[in-house]
This record gives sequence, C-alpha cells and structure tokens, in this order.
Amino acid sequence: MDEAASSVLDFRMPPEWATHARTWMAWPCNDFVLEDDPEGAWRAWAAAASAIVRFEPVTMIVPPGQTAQARKYLADGVDTVERPIGDSWFRDSGPTFVIGRDGGLCAVDWTFNGWGGRTFPEAKDDALIARAVAEMADARRLPSKLVNEGGGIHVDGEGTLLLTESVQLNPNRNPNWTKAEVEAECHRLLGTRHTIWLTRGVVADSGARGTDGHIDTLACFAAPGVVLAHGQPDKSHPDYESSAENIAILKAAKDAKGRDLEVIVIDAPADRQDADGDPLSLSYINFYICNGGVVMCRFDDRQDEVVAELFTRLFPGRRVAGVDAVRIFEGGGGVHCITQQQPAV
Repeated sequence: MDEAASSVLDFRMPPEWATHARTWMAWPCNDFVLEDDPEGAWRAWAAAASAIVRFEPVTMIVPPGQTAQARKYLADGVDTVERPIGDSWFRDSGPTFVIGRDGGLCAVDWTFNGWGGRTFPEAKDDALIARAVAEMADARRLPSKLVNEGGGIHVDGEGTLLLTESVQLNPNRNPNWTKAEVEAECHRLLGTRHTIWLTRGVVADSGARGTDGHIDTLACFAAPGVVLAHGQPDKSHPDYESSAENIAILKAAKDAKGRDLEVIVIDAPADRQDADGDPLSLSYINFYICNGGVVMCRFDDRQDEVVAELFTRLFPGRRVAGVDAVRIFEGGGGVHCITQQQPAV
C-alpha cells in the first residue's frame, strides 16, 4: 500500500543492531559486476547469503529465468523470488525499511537515478524494485522525491544521522535541494533530528563504479555514541587526506543527545588495484549486523584478525563471521552494500 508521508505520521528507522525479520539481497546480474569473472561474483554473493542465513532468513531477488542458475550457488535455506532487477547493490536500490507510529512496517522508496547518472539500460528496473519489495514485505510504501540510496545513510536509533556532502548534495542527484531541505526530508522519514555531515568518500567511490562517497564505507555506529571510522594509515594513498578529514569531523561532533562520540578508527588493509590499476579502497566499515551475528569483510590480510577480535569485543553476544569480500569490492562495494535489513515488527 502506498502512503504519502506527512507530519501527521511519525517514522523511525531502527538501528542495524535491532532485531531483523529478514535480509534482502539481489543476485549479481550486471556487466559492471560480472565482468570477466561471473562465477566469482556469484560465489561471493552466495557466500554472503550463506553467512547471513545462519542467523536470520534471507531472500535473494533473482532476475526472471535465472533461479535455477542461482540455486546452484545458494545455500538451501536462502529463499529466492524472481523480479526484474538491474544490479546487485540492494542496499541502494532496495527500500529503506522504517517503523510507523502504529508499529507497522513501512518502506521508504527513495528516488533512484543510478548513483547520480551512472546508469545502464537495466536501471529502470532498479527504480521500481523498492516498490515491488514493499509489496512483498506487506509494508506501507513511503515515496520520496529525494534522490538517495540506502548506502548513503546511517542512523544510531536515537536521532542521529550520518550523511556525506558528496552524495546527497551532489548536483548529479539533488541539484535544487539545500542542505536544510535534505536534512528535513531524511529526518521526516527516518525519525532522526540531528545530522553529522562528512565531506567526501574514498577515491574508488568517485569513478564509473562509484557512489560519490557512500557513508557505509566511511563510518557507522556500533552503538549509540560509538562510531567506527575508516582509516587509511598509508600517507601515500589517495584516501589518506579524506579519511583523516572525516575522522576529525567525527571526533569534533556530538550526537542527537549532545554526547561526544567515541570514535574508533579501523585502519584499512593493504589496498589492491582493479583491472585499470586504480585502488579498490578496501574498507572494514562495510560490514553487516544481523540477528546474533556480525558478517565482516575479509581481505586475506593480517588486519582481518585484528578487526575480527575488535568486533567480538564491540558486539558481545554476536558471532563474528567473515566473507572474502575482495571480489565484491572489485564490483564496487562490500557486504553492507549488497544487503538490506527488514526490521521485525
């Protein structure tokens, strides 16, 4: 059911660590992701789904006619449903689930324009998939004129919102929106009241496969008042300055309750290059919290174990599972980018 959001209705996006009903994903199908190694992409997405389904239900959206092919890789417990899709970054094209004042499930349907016009013929299907998933989830659909993607937002569940100026304020998305208007629309639909703006993202996010700087590679809340931030210790790396700048912003910021933030910097692993010789800007921040678990990105790097131990301390009562995420990053993102949580109601 569609419903125009208004000041009469209140909505709240639960933090990622709140209980989920399920996780939604989309099967790799776009040439940007498949490239010369489609099987590598299929195995990577399937591995992420297999890790998550140990903790909660997973539904994988599959392009029409591709279920048999997908089932060769997916664990038996992963559900599949066929719908037209153009890409596999479901954090971005899928709906952002929120809870209404009445406790019912709602789905924010942001305007999706292919990450600021980085488009392809199938992008029209991605602009419609949030509506389809809202119907499948029996959620009230809340359409928004704000051009936005799910990977561009992060909340603490207590009124604080993280955004990036290079995304929501980019002329390729919202050329006629002021910062105040962007904040107001996000607050209206997510139940937040205070925004912390970072400036820009990692260099790999600025190219043809990029998002212009999604927050979910840069920073996220581990708990109210606790932020994990992407760090780049290599001064020769093109992400060094932007990472330091974003960390400084977070350390100077306060949350919606006026608290100083505890900022925990997680250094990037040794970086790798894509086929064109450009850095992949690997990030441990792009992990996913699910019921009883944390699914982290692994990069076959000695830093993997350091981060796994940190997550074990930060998320007591949750089991840390790792997924080899290099192939996912080669396509343009990480584990968080390919998942979308549906909160329990």
